[in-house]
Amino acid sequence: MLQARTKMDVVIVAATLCLLALGVTMVHSASSVVSVERFGDPFYFTKRQLLWAALGVALMLVLSGYDYHRWRRLAPAIAAISFVLLVVVLPLGQSRNGSQAWLGIGSFGIQPSEFAKLALILFLAHYLTDSEQRMQSFWSGFVPPLCMALLAVALIMLEPDLGQSVVIIGTTVILLFAAGARLTHLAFLFGLGLAGFAGLVAMAPYRINRIIAFLDPWQDPQGKGYQIIQSLYALGSGGMLGLGFGNSRQKFLYLPEPQTDFIFSIIGEELGYLGAACVLLLFAVLVWRGFRVALYAPDKFGALLAAGITGMMAVQVLINIGVVTGSIPATGITLPLISYGGSSLTLMLAGIGILLNISSQSSAAPG
Repeated sequence: MLQARTKMDVVIVAATLCLLALGVTMVHSASSVVSVERFGDPFYFTKRQLLWAALGVALMLVLSGYDYHRWRRLAPAIAAISFVLLVVVLPLGQSRNGSQAWLGIGSFGIQPSEFAKLALILFLAHYLTDSEQRMQSFWSGFVPPLCMALLAVALIMLEPDLGQSVVIIGTTVILLFAAGARLTHLAFLFGLGLAGFAGLVAMAPYRINRIIAFLDPWQDPQGKGYQIIQSLYALGSGGMLGLGFGNSRQKFLYLPEPQTDFIFSIIGEELGYLGAACVLLLFAVLVWRGFRVALYAPDKFGALLAAGITGMMAVQVLINIGVVTGSIPATGITLPLISYGGSSLTLMLAGIGILLNISSQSSAAPG
């Protein structure tokens, strides 16, 4: 049954819709050249993004009125379904850009790893709600949810998809911290994560190339360092006010896939530092309000659920911005609500819908 939305956080709604509108607009600008080159239609990606955006907003509105407490009893089943999809995609999925991560027909498909991120948040929030005492124990409290997350990461790395794996680990750390995990246990996890990351990099030569390109992209400007150099060209040429909407030069097949992982580069080029700063400000507002919802949630399950959804968004934004600015090694991850991608967009809006329902039952005034 839908629940009355009496105190929904209008700031979250406004920031979300602003980012979504900007995202659809910039997807059109960033993809217009590659759309004509590949499909003979400058609106190819735009039309699909509009479709996913409409579906996502409808889903957000429905879930904003669905009592979030009901997700708790559904969480184990949703998590199980997500793991099944992660297994099924390995032999049956579509391969795009070297990653077998999509299930679907033709250009329309779903990305199970996106579904798994939200499913894992639901399950961990459910599990950790009654684990306050156990969280002080390493083996009975800290290890079980960590193993759940690592199992998801292991399946996703078989696709392979390092970016999604890092987001899952980062979100899990935030949830464990919010649930009361001991700092010594989190420090152990940090060390384990560094060792695991080093091992994953060493196992794949292309990841080593990304590290080399991060350290010195100019060492191989036409090869390993090409993508990050073109991204920096885009950001640098925008200056303070940008070249103007639609006037990007890097989208003319210089910057690969400008409508997805590197769309922030096109934003900086066309809208300048001020435009890019406004985008970051909107994300900061969204993250602030999300953690505020967690702080004032009516119960621990709602607090953990809000913290997990907000943390997932924050980690993903930090990774994407870090990559396009050359601050961290390249790894494929979309910019939430902005980049082209149906699975990423609809699942993020679904998560925001759940966040809005928690806010509507919050003990604090929405202002």
